[in-house]
Amino acid sequence: MTRTLGAHGPAVSSLGLGLAALGRPGYITLGHGGDFGGERTVSAMERQAHAVLDAAYDAGLRYFDAARSYGRAEAFLASWLAERNLRPGDVTVGSKWGYTYTADWQVQAEHHEVKDHSLATLQRQLGESRALLGPHLALYQVHSATFESGVLDDTAVLSALARLREQGVVVGLSLSGASQADVLRRALKVRVDGAPVFSCVQATWNLLERSAGPALAEAHAAGWGVIVKEAVANGRLTSRDTSAELQPLRALASERGVTPDALALAAVLAQPWVSVVLSGASTVEQLRDNVAARSVQWSADLDTRLHGLVEAPRAYWAKRSSLPWN
Repeated sequence: MTRTLGAHGPAVSSLGLGLAALGRPGYITLGHGGDFGGERTVSAMERQAHAVLDAAYDAGLRYFDAARSYGRAEAFLASWLAERNLRPGDVTVGSKWGYTYTADWQVQAEHHEVKDHSLATLQRQLGESRALLGPHLALYQVHSATFESGVLDDTAVLSALARLREQGVVVGLSLSGASQADVLRRALKVRVDGAPVFSCVQATWNLLERSAGPALAEAHAAGWGVIVKEAVANGRLTSRDTSAELQPLRALASERGVTPDALALAAVLAQPWVSVVLSGASTVEQLRDNVAARSVQWSADLDTRLHGLVEAPRAYWAKRSSLPWN
């Protein structure tokens, strides 16, 4: 396993940086379009990605997460690694395969990404990821594994992933949707030649959507690394969401002298089964607000006061699906 995603996770969970919102001009995070000063050329976004990566590294973040479908995220990360003269092992780099970016650098597109968990896609995208990230690539994940895609039953794909694992790359999967827990429990049982294929999972868990928690605890107990994504629910758990239903979070954050996102991230960092919690910051300011989560002392009282925010999984994922690309 990688340094930050060792067996049973680190003693204290840590923050990492996800590049979903930094590698492409359009994303579904609330207010994403306003984070780039109106300039979303490739060169401008690469500069901003580097600035956020610099701020993250300087703040002590050492896990960086990309995907083939995040536009140019892998390329931006690779150029930053080269500029910082970082060697393999100085940081932990993860990426994902299974979706192809199809928006052609447009904010609005008929299809932003196309999902395909076939062996041909794995082979093509692994080659693309390795061409950019080389020996920095330490973790490679199935992007949004589901029962419907058939990836957990595809013997050819699983055998190829097992060979990748034997080469020293940690093999994982990311999850989305109301069935996260069920898919994870199925993945925990996947074997090739008697050996587990996967040893890391990336899933959504936040103050609104907690349903995967017990299954993530099971993965942690089995020695898996556990990465939590969308800890601020694509911007809903930040000051950008002014809806009445989230007033308790804003009020409590103000009471504690932090931003709502810092409080939301602190809730995830406090979970005993977490290895890494991803910041999805698009700006240096957002990154600094996120990092303040490390100074929040989470407590049972805070959890009780915010438990009323929890939504039914299907309702949560329906709201996520309705968020506009911007």
